[in-house]
Amino acid sequence: MPKNDNMLAILWMLNSGRKITAKQISEKLEINIRTVYRYMDALCASGVPIISDPGHNGGYSLLSQFIRAPLLFDMDEKKALLHAATFAKEAGSPMSEALDNVAAKLRMYSNQEQEHTLSRHLAGFEVINRVGPASVQPVLAELEQAVAGEFAVEIDYRTGREEQPKTRVIDPYGMVYWNNKWYTVGFCHLKKEIRCFRADRILAIRRTQMGFKRAEAFSAREFFMQNLLPDPAGTEKLISVMITGRAEALDDLCLNWYLGHYLKERTSGQAVFVLEEQAMLSYVPGVLLSYGKSVQVLGPQSLKDKLTAIASDLLEYYQL
Repeated sequence: MPKNDNMLAILWMLNSGRKITAKQISEKLEINIRTVYRYMDALCASGVPIISDPGHNGGYSLLSQFIRAPLLFDMDEKKALLHAATFAKEAGSPMSEALDNVAAKLRMYSNQEQEHTLSRHLAGFEVINRVGPASVQPVLAELEQAVAGEFAVEIDYRTGREEQPKTRVIDPYGMVYWNNKWYTVGFCHLKKEIRCFRADRILAIRRTQMGFKRAEAFSAREFFMQNLLPDPAGTEKLISVMITGRAEALDDLCLNWYLGHYLKERTSGQAVFVLEEQAMLSYVPGVLLSYGKSVQVLGPQSLKDKLTAIASDLLEYYQL
């Protein structure tokens, strides 16, 4: 086993609370006894409180306070970690290889019964997600380092409206995973404001020597959600959209990432949303048309007129 794995295995042996000799460790791990001594010195140097008792009944042990520290995971904690690793890997986490190592170690340091239990729980647990482009992995890895190290990066970024990418320098404050895509939230030196950037639209990323200091109270998640779903409070013109239809269709509509945020009232046969007029006429029609005749707009008339116009255009287009 690699050095780190051997040292972790020694910690697990010591954590049992019983004294263990260097000879027992060397036999258990199949390593030279001198190597055991070197590992013990390294563990002590890193702050692990190892007690060494000489003599016939001597051996190595840990301070009792250290033994009671949460170094070991119970079965529920192990299952939770493996489930979380499954979600993170499927989401395209830049730490996928490290997650595989974590899962392997959790199984390695479990007894046969525990390993069988973990395998049974994981066998029926799967996550399906849309697979992103492979090119986004190194971008995510660089962004994660930049966020943690608080250094700016230069990116070649192409928006959805542009054919050619533009070079920008950004201070990445955080990373957000939403709706099967990764984003970074940070200060754009070009626009002089905080913006959101889709990771899959970053064509190239380069480290810079410029550092930054992120405000402790800043939340990338909160900024992203506010940018995505602004609070309608304070908007001058808000319109109530009343929709009726089949219960299951209304339920699904209320779970829509956008409309659900602006849901005002839900009864057995009706849902009421409060929206800004421009958003109502630009985004909502496309959502409602996908439900066909399972939902019906009761008002306002402007939305009904918009739906009629779109349906007429589609009819004319497909009759050509």
